[in-house]
Amino acid sequence: MKKNLLFLAVFFATIQTWAQQVQIIESSGWLESAFVKWQPVSNAQSYNVYYSGQGITDQKIDDQLIRSYGSYFRADVPGLKAGSYTLKVKPVISGVEGTGSTTASLTVLAQDRNGFAFDSGRVPGGYKIDGTPKDNAVIVYITQNTKNTVSMNITGASTNPCVGLQNILYAIKKGQDTRPFIFRLIGNITDMTVMEGGDVVIENANNASSYLTFEGVGTDAVANGWGVRLKAASNIEVNNLGFMNCNSTAGDNVGMQQDNDHIWVHNCDLFYGNAGSDADQIKGDGALDNKTSTYITLSYNHFWDNGKASLLGLSEGTTAGLYITYHHNWFDHSDSRHPRVRYYSAHIYNNYFDGVAKYGSGSTLGSSLFVEGNYFRNSKHPMLTSLQGTDIWDEANQVNNAGTMGTFSGEAGGSIKAFNNTFDADNATNNMRFVAYGDTNPLYNISGKISSTTDFDAFVATTRAQTVSSSVVSKSGGNTYNNFDTNAAFYVKNLAIDQPATARTKTVQYAGRISGGDLKWTFNNATDDTSSLVITALKSALTNYTGSLVAVQGEGTPPAGSQTLTSTANNNQTVTTGAAIASIVFTWGGTATDATVTGLPASGISFVKNTAAKTITITGTPTATLSYSIATTGTSGSPVTGSGTITVSTGGSTGNEIHNFTTSGKTSSFYTIIGNMNSTSGSVIYNGLTLTGRLKIESSTSIAYTTTSPSTLTLVFDSNFTGTVKINNVSYTATAGIVTTTIPAGAITISKGSVANLYYISTTYNGGTLKMVKNTKTSTEEQNLNIEHTKVVLYPNPVSSTLYLSNENVEKVLIYNMAGVLISTTGKETESIDMSHLVPGTYLAKIHTSTGIFNQTILKK
Repeated sequence: MKKNLLFLAVFFATIQTWAQQVQIIESSGWLESAFVKWQPVSNAQSYNVYYSGQGITDQKIDDQLIRSYGSYFRADVPGLKAGSYTLKVKPVISGVEGTGSTTASLTVLAQDRNGFAFDSGRVPGGYKIDGTPKDNAVIVYITQNTKNTVSMNITGASTNPCVGLQNILYAIKKGQDTRPFIFRLIGNITDMTVMEGGDVVIENANNASSYLTFEGVGTDAVANGWGVRLKAASNIEVNNLGFMNCNSTAGDNVGMQQDNDHIWVHNCDLFYGNAGSDADQIKGDGALDNKTSTYITLSYNHFWDNGKASLLGLSEGTTAGLYITYHHNWFDHSDSRHPRVRYYSAHIYNNYFDGVAKYGSGSTLGSSLFVEGNYFRNSKHPMLTSLQGTDIWDEANQVNNAGTMGTFSGEAGGSIKAFNNTFDADNATNNMRFVAYGDTNPLYNISGKISSTTDFDAFVATTRAQTVSSSVVSKSGGNTYNNFDTNAAFYVKNLAIDQPATARTKTVQYAGRISGGDLKWTFNNATDDTSSLVITALKSALTNYTGSLVAVQGEGTPPAGSQTLTSTANNNQTVTTGAAIASIVFTWGGTATDATVTGLPASGISFVKNTAAKTITITGTPTATLSYSIATTGTSGSPVTGSGTITVSTGGSTGNEIHNFTTSGKTSSFYTIIGNMNSTSGSVIYNGLTLTGRLKIESSTSIAYTTTSPSTLTLVFDSNFTGTVKINNVSYTATAGIVTTTIPAGAITISKGSVANLYYISTTYNGGTLKMVKNTKTSTEEQNLNIEHTKVVLYPNPVSSTLYLSNENVEKVLIYNMAGVLISTTGKETESIDMSHLVPGTYLAKIHTSTGIFNQTILKK
């Protein structure tokens, strides 16, 4: 059944002052981030959050960073350089932004970027050395709702777009897309449809020009049931994530396998995994393992009673070129492997060993460990070298016995150099034992029982720069310390480290996720210091963990008990005399049972209420300027209001405005263009034009113009551009290098979202003609091509499950959520679109026909 055109254009609401204030309940700066929490504002449908500081004024943050936790809202702002900032929260009520409230000054601190991961000036991940996103960085948000549907184009992919987190990472695996990527995970995320052996796998073909960050947002980002595995990856950062209940084939919370380099894993919470098949896997397998990888930094991670914290090395068979740093990690009642090392040169400094039941750092198979500035509290065996010293000490018989002891390892020993470590006074309660090379202290080396020049745990240096003599060798294997720490080519030699007590304080404050994460647990030192058993109550808390996140702004259903009112975002419209308005649809929901209209019908505008669909649809041809309002009703929850103004203008914009940077540079009588042309020509084919000249879209770029009628704006970028551009400070995502959107009448400004190159601008008015330049083999001529607004409609709207198309000329329909993420694509001859799997909310349909591209707003019930 054919229906008349229903074209729901997306308009911005006019800005008005709203007196409603936001009550901020907490705010703070953190490591290159800041956050703010506030109480819900009655009637607010959403919030806008801005940050200011370090030369930035009122920079709006992405919607996905704003989340509801039922009784409060929270916004986190990652990617800040060190300094002072303020955060401003403004409620949006009926499309109108209120005045909001601003935090006090917040202090943001720099991350500690030390260690081998930063060798040769590398900065792993999608952030710069100052903590801000790298140029042209692509930021992708992953939630429980979008983990399988997130979509984007990746250079070198076999098929684009790539749909789902792992499929996007598989495309990056080829190493051809060198844009910096920042994947931000939000909330409690369980297993995905596409994974590899139960893990999310990150690869990029060891491309030294490829950078990727995989990070959590706020205190409650959790990988629940799965781990992260790195293979043949370079320049990777994993940050601010909680790992729990991992049941992958590899079994590691985070595992570096198969030739990785320049990897930085920091500020993660590492909890129990699911029990494995071996007896020593009762708490899961490795929490943070590393094999055949080099130039690694593992820092500020919180290990929560892990059985095997960190295995380092497996079958590399060489001691050359393998370097790793552990610093400021909190080994919180974890049992062993902090780390357990084969082959590597490992710098282990400023960590807090807190109630370690078995052993701290262990050295085997030619490894060299420099263990300095650490704080050991009640840790049974701080350092072990395989098959000598404490490793083979038979406490019952007061002898060293390599035949019956050696439970740490049966492999040949490595070497440990120790300096300036603190052994807390209560170590005696854990039968602590440590034998220093040549030490005759009877407390640790019982006189006459052993020779501490052959049976020792570590060589204790008298100065940090002391070189260990080649005469100091391991009892099994004859290994000597390689003195990597005195090599001027490495950062270690000149590094200024914290004193052990200072390191302990800093580690307890900053290790793990922001503010210590959302899962709080207090160990019982009296029992947990010496026990390596699973803590049943902690295990239960992890198994039953769900998190307290209610909704991410822009997706999901509203909190229970709230009345809601949403609209098609074109509440306010300006039309010329005799022109009909675009239909305006309000939808009530939540605990609202009805809605009332004030101010209509009037001056040619009327409305229709559909109580079954819970909608009010406003249509008509206005004869005068008018205002109206909508209010919900219900037995529970606060009423929500919406309003709008329809303005009748006697004149309107005429003609269409095209700007081609190839032919006109920055000269335009319509657009005010501020910025720089790219000195290097590009090449894009658009509407028969070969475009080469391009404007650089960067921080200093601004394009401004004014219209008196609604219009369609088209921006043409490099064909592989999939980043964002800001229009009136709202981000729009490009598809294959093109952004097309409907713009309301008024002042319009185009500015930088992502770094990009702009070739062409088109402003087309409804019913107008589009002036184009057509290239042929013999001549170049201007043609006026009339773009007919084909009668295309997707119905019913609002929709519960299935959308139907009423026009056979449709070639393609793209469905986007309000964050600009493509979630559905249908091809030619499609008669219906399944919307049943989508969460309730507002979506944008981009409809491609043989005569043009049109937008329609869709409300999903």
